[in-house]
Amino acid sequence: MSRYVPPSHTNNKQLFSGAMIAVLAAQFLSAAADNALLFAAIGLIKVHGFPDYFASMLQEFFAGAFIFLAPFVGPFADAYSKGRVMLIANGIKLLGAGAMFLGLHPLLAYGVVGMGAAAYSPAKYGILSELVAPEQLVKANSLMEGSTIVAILLGALLGGWLADVSVQWALVTVVALYGFAALANMRIPRLPAAHPLTSFNFPVLVRDFWSALKQLYRHPEARFTLLGTSLFWGTGSTLRFMLVAWVPVALVIDNIHTPANLNGVVAIGIALGAALAARLVNLKTVNRALIAGLLLGVLVWVFAGTTSLYVAAVLLVAIGASGGFFVVPLNALLQECGHKTVGAGHAIAVQNFSEGIAMLTLVGAFTAAHKAAVPVIFLAQGFGLAIIVLMGLLTLARLTCWRSVPK
Repeated sequence: MSRYVPPSHTNNKQLFSGAMIAVLAAQFLSAAADNALLFAAIGLIKVHGFPDYFASMLQEFFAGAFIFLAPFVGPFADAYSKGRVMLIANGIKLLGAGAMFLGLHPLLAYGVVGMGAAAYSPAKYGILSELVAPEQLVKANSLMEGSTIVAILLGALLGGWLADVSVQWALVTVVALYGFAALANMRIPRLPAAHPLTSFNFPVLVRDFWSALKQLYRHPEARFTLLGTSLFWGTGSTLRFMLVAWVPVALVIDNIHTPANLNGVVAIGIALGAALAARLVNLKTVNRALIAGLLLGVLVWVFAGTTSLYVAAVLLVAIGASGGFFVVPLNALLQECGHKTVGAGHAIAVQNFSEGIAMLTLVGAFTAAHKAAVPVIFLAQGFGLAIIVLMGLLTLARLTCWRSVPK
């Protein structure tokens, strides 16, 4: 892999620059559309009478795109102006949503949206290290996560409500949101490419990606963040679909908007956790995030046994807050490690690959158990215990490695 040289083209690295505001606006609109589309797709699955486990299979098709495109989207994000990469990726999402509206199978159409999301992610996170100084990265990530969380909340509420009223109107709304996101993408300035490539030779790109993956996993800080964020997103993705199956059993409520609303409640918690992380954690004190990670699994286990909507909502806020406090500092640390080594776009692509495998594995295990008619409450409690064990192992590995490094 060619040696990466961090770009030095950004002269104005203010946190609230015009470029940063455009990035946040584009991310908000695109993320709102993503989450509204998920519940519109779940509505389509119910309307067409597909098996219930097809809902969680949506994530399998989505995550599969992240895994298979990982070797290519990182170099693509670094080879061109990241604002234009975001525009192209958003266009692919719009294509997938439009295809779903026109009758393409929801799983296939959602896979197309996953392709757009896979290309979008390295650009939207990679551009942060080009727009702000290293000491502002945690705050920039907090703003990005905050924008995303509000979008998740509103998108889930809107998508769940519209899917119960009219799936077709839900899909029309999603297409419109992607269109507005494209307009915001066009307001992002053209920044020079961070890591230009002479050609998109597929075997070369796969070797380049593999080299970046090995380099990051050999780096103790990067390895910790990759494993941590992968566990977080695997947990979050599984929890999202677990709620769809859990609500009718535990709360005896059979509609789409209630699990959508509860997903929005998780988003509120993540926003609170992200804001708290921005105030209490920086790149030097990132180990503080481990406490929240350990608490995450415990809260999921407790949540699984509740039968009250209001208690469930409170616990989901706490679950989200723990997750937000855990993941935001880890994202910032990975961007800084990637920016200094393989390039931010490459680093985020490797992160997406790792997270995609985690999502595919955890959601796949949940889908298989759900298809095998394992009781949902028992399944949710087992999921919480699994998160406790995995977070415990991650914490032990991190503290052992951290203490062994000379200070």
